[in-house]
Amino acid sequence: MNNVPDVSAHSTAATDPDEPGSLAKYTTLRLGGAPYRLVVAEDSDEIVQGVREAESLGQPVLVLAGGSNVVIGDDGFPGTVILVRSRGHRVLAEDDRTVTLRVEAGEPWDDLVAATVEAGYSGLECLSGIPGSAGATPIQNVGAYGQEVAETVTGVRAYDRVAGEVVSLTPQECSFAYRSSIFRHSDRWTVLSVDFTLQRSPLSTPVRYAELARALGVGIGDHVPLAQARATVRALRAGKGMVLDPEDPDTRSVGSFFTNPVLDATAYESLVDRADGLGEPPSWPAPSGVVKVSAAWLIDKAGFRKGYRNDAGAAISSKHTLALTNPDGGSTAGLIDLAREIRDGVHNRFGVTLHPEPVLINCSL
Repeated sequence: MNNVPDVSAHSTAATDPDEPGSLAKYTTLRLGGAPYRLVVAEDSDEIVQGVREAESLGQPVLVLAGGSNVVIGDDGFPGTVILVRSRGHRVLAEDDRTVTLRVEAGEPWDDLVAATVEAGYSGLECLSGIPGSAGATPIQNVGAYGQEVAETVTGVRAYDRVAGEVVSLTPQECSFAYRSSIFRHSDRWTVLSVDFTLQRSPLSTPVRYAELARALGVGIGDHVPLAQARATVRALRAGKGMVLDPEDPDTRSVGSFFTNPVLDATAYESLVDRADGLGEPPSWPAPSGVVKVSAAWLIDKAGFRKGYRNDAGAAISSKHTLALTNPDGGSTAGLIDLAREIRDGVHNRFGVTLHPEPVLINCSL
C-alpha cells in the first residue's frame, strides 16, 4: 500500500453545482439526468482528489469514464460525478516473452487494443471494438469472443475509500468471476490504473469461440495473425450494432443488457423441458457442473424479436436481441420498462431470471 499524497489544494469542479447539465452526453445510451456536481479528473491524483472532496461534502460519488456500461436514471445523480479523463499507457516490465503495460483508467479501451495489436502483443485482440475505458474492464471482467480481461490483468491500482490509501490489488484479490469482480457491487474502490501482461507474439491466443472460428475459417484452438483477429471481431461486432457509430441508432446502447444465465443441472433440465418443441437451448458447460445458457436465445424464444419496441420508444436492436437501445431520444424509465418486460416474459416462459449486465444508477428493475 502507498499513502496518497495531499491533493486537496484546488477544486476540479467542471461546472456550477446548480447547473451541471445532463449526464446523457457522457453515456453511450444517451440517457441520464443531471448530477448535483460534476468534476473532471485528468490524472490519478485528480481522481483521488475528486473522491475525497465529495466525501468531505457528504456526497455520494459516481465515477464515470466511457459511460458504456451504465444506465443512469432520469433524475440524474444526487451527488458528485467524477468524469475520468486520464490517458496513456506505459511499459511497466518486459522480457523476451511478455510485456506488462500499466494503463490509465480513462484510456479508451479500443485504442489500447489497437495499440497492443500493432505492437505485436497478444492477449486483448478478441476484445476489439468494445466501447468504454480501460479502468472499467476489471470491474465487470469484460469478455467477448473467448477472451476476458481476467486472463491478462496482473494488477489493479485503486483508491481504497475505507483505508484512505491507494492500494495495489492482485488478480486473486480482485475476485474475478463471470462478468464480475470485487469492484462490481461496491463503491469502496476507485480504479486508477490497470496492469496487463501480454505475450510477445504476432499471433492471437487460441481461437475459442465457434462464431469467430467460422468467420476466420479456422478451427477451435487455432491461432491467426493479430490484425486478422481484431478486424474479424470488429466486423462481427459491427454486424450486431456493437461498435459505436453516431449514424446508427442501434449502437445507442450498453451492448448486451443481460448476462447469460448460469444454471445448475436441475435448473437446466427444467429449462430443456419447458423449451420442448423449440430445440435445445444453446449452452456451454462451465466449472462445478453448471451450464451457461444463451440469454439472446431465451429472449427471442419468449417472443421478443429484434426491433421490438415499446410505447416509450425504447427498442431491442434490429441487429442483436441482447442490446436494448434508445433510438429516438427517449427516457431511462422507458428503457427500464422494456428491460422489465423482457425479464418477466422470459421468466414466465422458461422459469429463468435474467440479470442486467450494466450498472444501474438511480434506477432499478
